[in-house]
Order: sequence, then C-alpha cells, then structure tokens
Amino acid sequence: MDSLSQIALGSAVAVAVVGKHTSIKKAALWGAIAGTLPDLDVLIDYGDDLSNMVQHRGFSHSLFYLTLFSPLLALLVCRIHNEMAHYKHWLLGLWLVLITHPLLDTMTIYGTQLALPFSDYPYGVGSIFIIDPLYTLPLLLGVIWVLLKGKTLLAANTAGLVFSSCYLLWSVAAQQHVTGVVKSQLTEVYDHSTKLLVQPTALNTLLWRVLIRTDEAYYEGFYSLLEKEATIELVRFEQDPRLLEQYALHPDVQKLASFSHGFYALEQQQQQIVLTDLRMGQQQNYAFSFVVAEQAAETSLRLPRKLELSATLNWIWLTLKGEAPTELSQSPHNQTSPAAVLD
Repeated sequence: MDSLSQIALGSAVAVAVVGKHTSIKKAALWGAIAGTLPDLDVLIDYGDDLSNMVQHRGFSHSLFYLTLFSPLLALLVCRIHNEMAHYKHWLLGLWLVLITHPLLDTMTIYGTQLALPFSDYPYGVGSIFIIDPLYTLPLLLGVIWVLLKGKTLLAANTAGLVFSSCYLLWSVAAQQHVTGVVKSQLTEVYDHSTKLLVQPTALNTLLWRVLIRTDEAYYEGFYSLLEKEATIELVRFEQDPRLLEQYALHPDVQKLASFSHGFYALEQQQQQIVLTDLRMGQQQNYAFSFVVAEQAAETSLRLPRKLELSATLNWIWLTLKGEAPTELSQSPHNQTSPAAVLD
C-alpha cells in the first residue's frame, strides 16, 4: 500500500496497543515510524531496474526478520523515553505495527516475500488497489480524533481499525464474487489451463479488471458490481509464441515470470525486446516494462511510463455510471497490434 496508508495503520495499531500505557502522541509517532521502516528498502540498489522491482518487499517485509527486529526497536524506544516498565507493551505494539505492514501489502497485487528466508514466493491477494481512500481515511480520522481529544476517545481509533479491516474483508469477498462471474461467463476463453487474475481498478472496489493469459494471447476486460447483469467484454492482445519460446530461458524473463506468476507479456518494439508485468496498469498502459538485456554485460532498463491518472480516473467514473467507452485511448508509446473484442 501507499506510504500514507502504512503510516496511518502503524499509528492506529500502536495507539490501540500502547496508547493506554504511554502518551498517545508517542504511540502514534513511533507507530508511524515503524510503519514506514519496511519500505526503506527502496533505497537499496540491487544492480538493475528489474532486480530493484523484484527485490522490493523482500527481506524488509519478511515476517521472520521483522519479528527478530521488533525487540531491538522496542528496547530503543523504551530507552529513549525511559519507559522500560512498559517494554512488553511497546514490544507487542511495535511488533504488530511491523508485521501488519507486509500483511497489508500482501492484499495488493505487487508481490510480498513474507516467508523469507525460508521461501522467496511473492504473495499477493490483489483484492485492493495500492491506494484506496475508503481503507485509509477511517484510520487517519480515528488517529487524528484521538490525538485531538485524548485517551477518553480511544474507541474512535479502534473504530477506524475495525472499519478498515472490514473493508479489506469486503474486498476479498467482492473479488471472489467477480471471479465466479468470470468463470461462469467466459467459458470460451477461461479454463483450468489458463491463468486468471481479478483485481480492482484504481481507488475503488466496485470496478474490477479481469486478466486472462494463455500461451497465444492475453485478454483484458472489466466488470462493475453496479451492473450485475452486464456481459464482460474481453479485448484480445496477441502474443508471439516464437518470441516467448526464444526468450523463455532468459534470466530477465524467468525472473519476471516467477514474480508475476506468469502474467507477463513479451513483444518486439523496433529493435528492442520489451518485457511487461501485466498486473499493474491497464489497457496497454503498464507501470513496469523493461528492455530485455541482450548481452551478459548489459542490465535490464525500465521504460518510462506515461502516467494517465486523470484520464484513467475519469474513465473509471464514467464506466461505473455506465457511460464510458470500452477502452481508454491507446498510449502513444505502445506499439501493440489492433485488438479483437470478444463478447
């Protein structure tokens, strides 16, 4: 999730656990700091753009390593504030802050390596977008209310935590519902040998993106919970089987294929082979595309993305109202061939 959400969650958890035993401001401050710490791994350079992407949410998001780190952080806080008598409360509070950070990240689609060093599997439920105001605002309001009114209104902070947690449960339920709709509607495209991904569009859990990948192509469509009887229309994007076979054993391709659980595309753009993570972005405007390194001495290079946030949000809003066209305008940097539309 975004940094503001992690700060809000960290503060809310710390206030809930430690707030009765120390200053609310101290609890909120250290909760915000601990909630931010795991994401400092973005400052580490792993050698190339693709590795930096794949290794993010790595060891710093491991439940094992964070558990080992939490006693040291709790000791530091207690020494700074001379509160050793409350060490066990700080330990519990900061440990919960540290581990809820990667657990929340796991609800997004990016991929979080929770089980390091025992496994580097990137977990990602994908039921919530990386930024969602309905998750973050209740946490912020609860923490701010307690900071303004004091310990007598700790219930406001608890209410924010409960609401945000229930919203996460709602996102999972909605995702499962849409998955069921996809499997019942799209029997001509979907079967158990294909890869299926259902995830929310930006800032909401009402409009869902459907991604299906086969060996020959990938398909993209959208489903709104506000239009339950609507038919999902899929746009087909061809893949070159020969290109996929030629680069199947390339280290860059294998790395992204594993990290994205197979939801990647490979295409030739002029003289370059471009590798794309299909999970983050939509309608041919993706967050992570890389030029595949052709020589051993070369490194993968991330292509710049033309961010079309206002156009995307406007399209989402119109789609939820049933007024939007099927597609956003194609990104000018994209060279994808015309797509076939399936009903």
